[in-house]
Amino acid sequence: MDALGINLSVYAIEQIITKAGFARLPRRDKQFKKEVLSSNESRLTAPIATRLNLCADVFTSQLAGLLCILPYIVKYGLDKAICQSLYPETRDISRLSSILSFVALKLSNVKRYSEDDIWCFDRGMGLFAGLSVLPKTAWFSSYSSGVTRDMNVAFLKSLQSIWMDNGLLSDTANLDFTAIPYWGDDDPFENNWSGKRNKALASIQAVLAQDPESGILCYGDTTVRHDNQDDVILEFLNFYHSDKRTVDHLKYLVFDCKFTTYENLDKLNAKGIKFITIRRRSKTLVEHINAIEDSKWKKIVVEKDNGKHRTVTVCEEELDTIKGYNGKLRHVYIKDNGREQPAVLITNDFLIPLQNLVRKYSRRWLVETEISEHIEFFHLNRNSSGIVVKVDFDLTMTLLAHNLYKLFCREFEGYSHCEAETIFDKFISAPGQIFIENGSISVKLKKKRACFKNGHF
Repeated sequence: MDALGINLSVYAIEQIITKAGFARLPRRDKQFKKEVLSSNESRLTAPIATRLNLCADVFTSQLAGLLCILPYIVKYGLDKAICQSLYPETRDISRLSSILSFVALKLSNVKRYSEDDIWCFDRGMGLFAGLSVLPKTAWFSSYSSGVTRDMNVAFLKSLQSIWMDNGLLSDTANLDFTAIPYWGDDDPFENNWSGKRNKALASIQAVLAQDPESGILCYGDTTVRHDNQDDVILEFLNFYHSDKRTVDHLKYLVFDCKFTTYENLDKLNAKGIKFITIRRRSKTLVEHINAIEDSKWKKIVVEKDNGKHRTVTVCEEELDTIKGYNGKLRHVYIKDNGREQPAVLITNDFLIPLQNLVRKYSRRWLVETEISEHIEFFHLNRNSSGIVVKVDFDLTMTLLAHNLYKLFCREFEGYSHCEAETIFDKFISAPGQIFIENGSISVKLKKKRACFKNGHF
């Protein structure tokens, strides 16, 4: 019917057949299916991924909405960054097509790279990467084996420059850890705490850095081990300052207490970097907090990003008795925060208003939301499937796909706060027809409820 230019939905076809008096065929048993398959010598073979041929053609795609992301790749110069990266390429598949093939799977909510029968016939997904169709499973594993950590870092640095040039990085960076579980039989990895499963398990510990204003994830690293996790904050700072324009741009680092030591906090202070973090609650500190007079506590209202607010009880004081840190630290004790024990914030910024300080740290929880999104939508903890893709490379592609969704939804009023899954369901997951004629490509999407801006989708 597609070949004849007759465009009908499955539901419409079913209604026509039912009205004509045809009932559903009886279910075939396993023996019958086996006999049919054994007698059928001709099998449908998947097409081979080749460079896109712009000959006149018309075809359909179940994920034509994916092509709506391409203008943003060009607008922000991400295609140039990919072409200038150190990633490998082959004679048949260019560097740009290789990376966009991985990104296509990430943007499309594909759960398993090994299930290539889902995408190997969809020419629309291949068009996204500039190919006839996407490569098969074995290619993804083979390509990943040639990628190194240095290649990923160099690519993240080039993306960092793009985010800076477009004003997508504020003066604050939120950092957090996440555990990527290992599901193999061997046990070569350390045990790390997984908030998703509420227990420690064999996993790869990864660190993510997020800009709280734009939601852009600018840094990721899966080479973190127990013996070097205290220096992660300094490694991120070196990465951020690799672009000389950013040396004076970053003012604040917000992170969890397990990120570093007091000695490293002293180094951050010496570099002029303001930090906000949580201090571990010792028995002595808890007793000190409980002994504070009621008159020293006060209530403040902390605004949230969604326009709502929350009232918490706080008290602050200056202490200079922490071993390893030279100088005073501002301590803020927070009650009514949903926990049994009060939270203890410490910072070297004595000028920021108390209300702004609490709100600035509370926004660090946004990166935890992004991590949860990566686990659920981008399947960050399911990369141990039927094929092997290097985890650090998989994380880098996840960051790129995440940021593409952020850039996409910034254009739509009322959707800038939405998660990737919502954007995918409302906009990207849309079938359509693709027309190639006279060297140009046109995409006609099926009608779908969406938002419009200046008359354009």
